[in-house]
Amino acid sequence: MGARPIPAERSDAGFMFDKDVETMPRALLADLQADRLKWSIARAYENVPHYRRAFDRAGVVPERLNSVADLKHFPFTVKTDLRDNYPFAMFASPHSELIRLHASSGTTGKPTVVGYTAGDIDRWSGLMARSMAAAGARPGDVVHNAYGYGLFTGGLGAHYGAERLGCVVVPVSGGGTERQVMLLQDFGAAVLCSTPSYALNIAEVAEQQGVDLKSLPLRCGIFGAEPWSEEMRVELDRRLGITSVDIYGLSEIMGPGVACECRHARAGLHGWEDHFLFEIIDPETLEPLPMGESGELVITTLTKEALPMIRYRTRDITRLTDEQCACGRSHVRIMRVTGRDDDMMIIRGVNVYPSQIEAVLVGLPSLSPHYQIVLSKDGALETMTVEVEIAPDTPAGDGDLEANAREVRHHIKSIIGVTCAVVAKRPGELPRSEGKAVRVRDLREK
Repeated sequence: MGARPIPAERSDAGFMFDKDVETMPRALLADLQADRLKWSIARAYENVPHYRRAFDRAGVVPERLNSVADLKHFPFTVKTDLRDNYPFAMFASPHSELIRLHASSGTTGKPTVVGYTAGDIDRWSGLMARSMAAAGARPGDVVHNAYGYGLFTGGLGAHYGAERLGCVVVPVSGGGTERQVMLLQDFGAAVLCSTPSYALNIAEVAEQQGVDLKSLPLRCGIFGAEPWSEEMRVELDRRLGITSVDIYGLSEIMGPGVACECRHARAGLHGWEDHFLFEIIDPETLEPLPMGESGELVITTLTKEALPMIRYRTRDITRLTDEQCACGRSHVRIMRVTGRDDDMMIIRGVNVYPSQIEAVLVGLPSLSPHYQIVLSKDGALETMTVEVEIAPDTPAGDGDLEANAREVRHHIKSIIGVTCAVVAKRPGELPRSEGKAVRVRDLREK
């Protein structure tokens, strides 16, 4: 069964929340970016000691910025800069002007802390409303928000955006999957917001309960917070009967809503250039790359008050295109993120991203869409073991599991070119996600 259409009275494919901005000619967008970039650079230099030191070391001052092209002379910002200035030293606004703090989990060290003024929250809400409208949400829709609430930006970002758009929000957060299925049935949500891995978990639990999600009013899924493949999109569309749309963001820049695909084309994420400036750099040389070439995404905020970010290295690998989308939006598109350059694994001399493994596994008829990659060492040699789970209707004897493992091992070798071990497990033996999926377990000595 295909995705259900938007109701006739709201079926315009090009529905835009900020139509004049979303279709702004690129020359006008460039002028707007130049003006706002000068403001953001000056605010960072004048109010954040870290930026003053970094700019002075690089021999640049705000006055040197005469055009967007001059941004390449300014230094990059990286995540460790936020941790080194923990908790508030990167803020450009005093505490008296802040109204909210968010933070990363901090599982690998001190968390990165981000702050927002009332103006920041207002702009964030507007950008999320714009993104959700592009994804297919409409005023009056019930939005089932299964992103986590709390210090993670996903839950509240989607919540405020949906309310700004005029939707009815179900703030269910993550977890309690059986209850999620019940609420999707009882409340008649049209839009599901979650990580893609948790959406698959919801679909699996619904199937176990005998609930046909494809028979519900649900028609749109807005999925983000973790990399996911086109093969995963096909699986989500099929099992939930929806149109699955990718949304992008990161806490250091704002949260979700930095960019979003449109339901009309689903051919790259529209990056909202009136608030952010996007660059692609070579992650090795750090030199800017021309439009269309693949590299690391770098983002500069243009309107953030509390926490301006100048040339922030996202570590996400992607490419940009300025070809106008079929939907009519003029903003540059960020093509699907293929992975993070700090997530790249080198296995027997072959560079491998987790998303490449996912693209091989998802869609194999004998497998469920659940997997984990385990990295370990055998002496000086780094090894990779891919743990997969067979589909519920697949024979599960020991010989069957080994046959499945051999088939998957062959597919990975032939498609990616890397030799690895594969362990096939029975249904339910791999952990399920209730938020961001843990796709890689690294057992190598640090």
